[in-house]
Amino acid sequence: METCYEPGVVTENLRIVEEKIQNACKRSGRKREDVTLIAVSKTKPAAMIREAYDAGIRVFGENKVQELTEKYEELPSDIRWHMIGHLQRNKVKYIVDKAELIHSVDSLRLLETIDREAAKKQVTAKVLLEVNMAKEDTKFGLMPEDVMGFIDKVPEFKNVTVEGLMTIAPNTDDPEKNRQFFSALRKLSVDIADKNIDNIHMGVLSMGMTNDYEVAIEEGATMVRVGTGIFGKRNYALDKNTR
Repeated sequence: METCYEPGVVTENLRIVEEKIQNACKRSGRKREDVTLIAVSKTKPAAMIREAYDAGIRVFGENKVQELTEKYEELPSDIRWHMIGHLQRNKVKYIVDKAELIHSVDSLRLLETIDREAAKKQVTAKVLLEVNMAKEDTKFGLMPEDVMGFIDKVPEFKNVTVEGLMTIAPNTDDPEKNRQFFSALRKLSVDIADKNIDNIHMGVLSMGMTNDYEVAIEEGATMVRVGTGIFGKRNYALDKNTR
């Protein structure tokens, strides 16, 4: 997985991202500590991740189970790994006790599997419900109108807590176009919180990526997932071949 890269670039990119996060927080009257930066390290070599780690980053996101488990073993133990990619049910057992948070729950069958594997490992799995706010055919996630019915079934699962919601907004050159989706996700989280269900908490809104995380913060994101803005463009060939 190791590839050549220019040392120092990650540190400088992080400085720029941090400045933008702080400015977005100021514009929206929020505290910087209320927003967690997730460095999306998919396909990136350990050396680049270590540079981000040395710059103070402790939360990293991975799309593939194999990459997460390999990096979990290789890199410092105080890193908090997040599973942000689509999760296949037959892979849950490998990461249920390694991922601090699973961002991509989009079906009851997946939630059932997570619950079962968490029980085997004697852990409580923390998850987010992925909502396809823009209703894109190419994206995973629950349809917004299906979420309220979905959460009524969550109390059946005793080894899982739903910590909030996640969405992947459309890829656009104009981040303002995604403001509507971020705002709608925040409103949905408020409606869910009002139901006061025991194992459902709405403290997390994971929304916003490299091209639109500033708008997401302005609309209430508590976690932003930034990959290209920190590490540069990803290795698509490696991404395709990694399972």
